[in-house]
Amino acid sequence: MPTLRSQIFKLYFRARNSRLPLDRPIPDQRETMDRRGHQLLPMAEGMLASSVDAFGVPSEWIDLQDTRSDRAFLYLHGGGYFIGSCQSHRGFVSQIAKASGCRALLPEYRLAPEHQFPAGLLDARAAYRFLMTQGYSPAQIIVGGESSGGGLTLALLQTLRDEGMPLPAGAVLLSPWTDLSGTGDSLHTRARSDPWLRPAGIPIVADRYRGSSPTEHPLVSPLYSDLSGFPPLLIHVGNDEILLDDSTRLATRARSAGVDASLKVWKGMWHAFHAFYPWVPEARQAHREIGEWVATRMETGAVPEKVPEARNDSISRRSYRRRSAQLGSAPQSRAAATEGSSSLDRQQDQRQLGGLAARR
Repeated sequence: MPTLRSQIFKLYFRARNSRLPLDRPIPDQRETMDRRGHQLLPMAEGMLASSVDAFGVPSEWIDLQDTRSDRAFLYLHGGGYFIGSCQSHRGFVSQIAKASGCRALLPEYRLAPEHQFPAGLLDARAAYRFLMTQGYSPAQIIVGGESSGGGLTLALLQTLRDEGMPLPAGAVLLSPWTDLSGTGDSLHTRARSDPWLRPAGIPIVADRYRGSSPTEHPLVSPLYSDLSGFPPLLIHVGNDEILLDDSTRLATRARSAGVDASLKVWKGMWHAFHAFYPWVPEARQAHREIGEWVATRMETGAVPEKVPEARNDSISRRSYRRRSAQLGSAPQSRAAATEGSSSLDRQQDQRQLGGLAARR
């Protein structure tokens, strides 16, 4: 049974969102998400955020003060591929990282419509490669994200597998957006119960990201991909969200491909409810369950006794309060990386990924 507190919040959330137009200017939506995430989603106790350049992708390390976990969680934020940043998500990701006992890497991948597919995927792959150069073996890495970040996680797994790169120990998918075509029945059957997403918004956001690529492209809509060889998946989804079928169909296809896929449908919950932990008890319970699953996955892999000291890892151990004001906005950090970083040859990666996509 959903808690009374979560259902009261859900009613408030629906009333507020129902008044918002779908065509709000993108800069306004980005500013709102960054501001609310920064102001309303607190960091987990003892966790710090520090900036790092992950092969040209502006990112943040999020971990406990004066410690370095031998486990890493590459978290790809949601936001429909067009909003979201470290500022909007660092508090939320710190909760997931602490529950999982991992050091989190939160990259600010390039956003649509300025940077359409496959720009975000290239940046996600660069961040994964960066983790491996920091001394983390694949058995020490979990990849995950919510909403579009969950879809991007699945696209990353496809890319790593098809390029012969080692895969992580597992993937955590929170309300993943896996079908940009919007063919799931829940898009309509859950339209009245979903307090956040509206069916009419799905094609608008999908077109911003996919550019000239078809919505059925397996790296755009991972539901249509070959999932064989994937690592274990943990899938959480709300029973009252229009993207419910994106998760249930994913779990069915993954299991048919021989993948260990754990699916939990949360009664009375909505899209990416995990991010509402200050108000929703189920979100905090979900964090604990994610942590337990991650711990189980990590125990199955061989972990080196000592993690090698990272190169090019300029972590400043300042308090979050001091650091947060200095980390800057997503546009600022992206501009700085574009102007000053040459660590990642994106043109070469673009050619390689383009060839991969063309073979599908």
